[in-house]
Amino acid sequence: MTDQLPHEKGFHISWDQIHRDSRALAWRLEKMGPNGGAWKAIVAITRGGMAPAMIIARELDIRTVDTISIKSYDDQTQSEAIVLKSPDIALIGDGDGILIVDDLVDTGKTLEVVKKMFPKAHIATVYAKPMGRPMVDSFITEVSQDTWIFFPWDMAMQYVEPYRGTD
Repeated sequence: MTDQLPHEKGFHISWDQIHRDSRALAWRLEKMGPNGGAWKAIVAITRGGMAPAMIIARELDIRTVDTISIKSYDDQTQSEAIVLKSPDIALIGDGDGILIVDDLVDTGKTLEVVKKMFPKAHIATVYAKPMGRPMVDSFITEVSQDTWIFFPWDMAMQYVEPYRGTD
């Protein structure tokens, strides 16, 4: 038996898969907004939440999109979450009627910061791990806590050696 590094138990997501899963999340969110289901705005958590937020904004015809930038990872090491850029507070307020979107909730540290800032916002992620699930109002797919998700914006196609050597 060999010990695996955290990134070796990987779940590889293609552009097509993130698009399908983000659309599925949009369909789940369609009637959840205030006033008959219409959200006031989307706030994407950069960087991972930007692609899903773009897709959801298109599907739900939401024209007001802002970002919040929170740094909680250096490569594959998680640290304390720090807000680098906040959305327009005059627009977002306490989060009432606002949809906050991210690609993944892992431990929930990033979303804990967001919930404190915008307690009335609806938080949605495409993927969720068990430790972070309590921080999310809506998600599509749950993955195990020890799985590292490889998103398409972090990957490049390249040759991989066969397991049993070269031909």
